[in-house]
Amino acid sequence: MARYTGAVCRLCRRERMKLFLKGAKCDTMRCPIERRPYPPGIHGRGRIRESEYMLQLREKQKARRIYGLLEKQFRNTYAEAAAQSGITGENLLRMLEQRIDNVVFRAGFASSRNQARQWVRHGHVLVNGKRVTIPSYKVRKDDVVEMAPRAKAMIVLRHNLDTIDRAVPMWLEVVGADAKATVRDLPLREQIDVPVREQLIVELYSK
Repeated sequence: MARYTGAVCRLCRRERMKLFLKGAKCDTMRCPIERRPYPPGIHGRGRIRESEYMLQLREKQKARRIYGLLEKQFRNTYAEAAAQSGITGENLLRMLEQRIDNVVFRAGFASSRNQARQWVRHGHVLVNGKRVTIPSYKVRKDDVVEMAPRAKAMIVLRHNLDTIDRAVPMWLEVVGADAKATVRDLPLREQIDVPVREQLIVELYSK
């Protein structure tokens, strides 16, 4: 399965903002963007000419990198969102939030979406009692997401549950002691706190 294997801190620097791809490190002064808040490369400190296309591209890249999708995956997700009724941009963000790896992250079980994705692939996550190993699996209303019995004994999971102070979205109901989360409803736009202007993504793909 294809995946990005480069330095993720370069991605944050390219977008000139924290995307929180490294978990706890992003909240400390060791985060590279704290020391070098400019794009990587020899021209990173140069003047950047902002065009309409560049703004649209940066918003798309930002959303793609936050949720950890490759270009083809993101484009397919957009096509599926555009085929649904309603506002395309909101449909897109809702579908990205429904990914099982994102739910594990939002519930506070994993310190980052990368860690959540790895746990899903290794079979540590159950949905309604059945093992799910596909990170792009989309949860539905009333689905119960929990860590597998063997995974609940992992030290890293207990550490995350004890130390992560991340607000749980209203559309999730989490029982930390049992490492279990219930999808109360599908997320609304005002409940999604990612710093992305989805309308610019729609404009980019509509060209």
